Amino acid sequence: MKRITTTLCLFLGTILCLSGCSMAPGYTRPDAPVPAAWPAGPSYQSGTGKAADASVADIPWRQFFIDEKLRKLIALSLENNRDLRVALLNIERSRAQYQIRRSDLLPKIDASAGATFQRVPAGLSTTRNTMTTEQYSAALGVSSYELDLFGRVTSLKDQALEQFLATEQVRRSVQLSLVAQVAAAYLNLAANRDRLQLARETLSSQQTSHQLTRSRFEAGVSSALDMNQARTAVETARLDIARFTTLVAQDENALNLAVGTQVGSDLIPSTLDESLTSLRDLAPGLPSDVLLRRPDILQAENLLKGFNANIGAARAAFFPRITLLSSVGFGSSELAGLFTGNAFAWSFAPRITLPIFDGGSNRANLKVAVIDRDIALAQYEKAIQTAFREVADALAQRGTIDEQVAAQQSLTDATSESYNLSRARYEKGVDGYLSVLDSQRFLYGAQQNLITARLARLANLVTLYKVLGGGSEKIILTTPHS
Repeated sequence: MKRITTTLCLFLGTILCLSGCSMAPGYTRPDAPVPAAWPAGPSYQSGTGKAADASVADIPWRQFFIDEKLRKLIALSLENNRDLRVALLNIERSRAQYQIRRSDLLPKIDASAGATFQRVPAGLSTTRNTMTTEQYSAALGVSSYELDLFGRVTSLKDQALEQFLATEQVRRSVQLSLVAQVAAAYLNLAANRDRLQLARETLSSQQTSHQLTRSRFEAGVSSALDMNQARTAVETARLDIARFTTLVAQDENALNLAVGTQVGSDLIPSTLDESLTSLRDLAPGLPSDVLLRRPDILQAENLLKGFNANIGAARAAFFPRITLLSSVGFGSSELAGLFTGNAFAWSFAPRITLPIFDGGSNRANLKVAVIDRDIALAQYEKAIQTAFREVADALAQRGTIDEQVAAQQSLTDATSESYNLSRARYEKGVDGYLSVLDSQRFLYGAQQNLITARLARLANLVTLYKVLGGGSEKIILTTPHS
């Protein structure tokens, strides 16, 4: 008995040592299908193709954004946003799926105990007498454990691991997008509040001008045309106040949705603040350094690795599968004698399954696995190309946005001076009110466009921060060890 047990243990140990060899193809990271440097030209600043001293991905959002209200809003969104909550739950789900696959590598040992009572009538009894039998048993056993000689279970476990890692990158991507979304909603709200305030100031100014023109008309100095032209300016300002009031309310709703809760009035921005971030410029670094650290690209690579591992499982299906069924325990016809020496019992039932004819299903499954890997490869390359385009677009705007703001500021100053001169000429009777109205309309448009240009400059910094892959706290992966 001892010799049999020793031989069985040696046999199982040898097979376990040989198992776990994966038949998946070796993985090598594909070359990035994009240029080695960012685009260059009049729209881009010089030096964008050089390596950065520090990667944007290493800058936490708490260091990038210095506006205290925005910091609080982002912190609230990370606590309450439902999209991020779903991403976190998906991580836990993938973690559990990985543990299920990993457990398949180990035998599952079950304990069992049972009793059987049976009455056999005389007509069925070999002794021609009615019999009542009792059987008691208690055992430990391994049920249907597959020896992973050709790496099928290992490949499935590797695929589940890559799926788990991919969901962690999804969480990072959702968090980064959420930070940028809250910042963008915050900036839009601030800009529209500035536009609303400008419309109110313009209305007040135009009402004063309208009253002055009415007085001049009643005194016979101005014409009815001048008075009605002044009135059109008043009504235009009133229309803009109503429009921007609606936009401000909609921006507040968008901010509430992004944050995931009602935003208090103390966190509403009062004006578009240029000191939104601590940085006025972001060094993009080289594409190979930046793009391969973006969470969406890392997610695509994890999925590619998972489909690559799945090929190993499909290949292993062509080879024999060995499963073991064994038990060790005690059995007796009397409960009192269940654990005596003579009641010891054991069984060992190895089974081998060799595929001979399956109608081509294994070959088709292998083809599906290879095609899935090729699809994942194309999606990985597409993700890199899309990321390259997003960064290039942001860099193109960044290269000229300061010049746009400076030019718009100069234009606003010039139209303001023109408006003051036209008012003075009208009051002295040199020109009609139409020139004043035109100058005021140009000034109002220039002031609105200046707000738009300032918003675009701040939004461009937020966009660059997002597309360059920077943004969240350091990720501490609690990845299960393989």
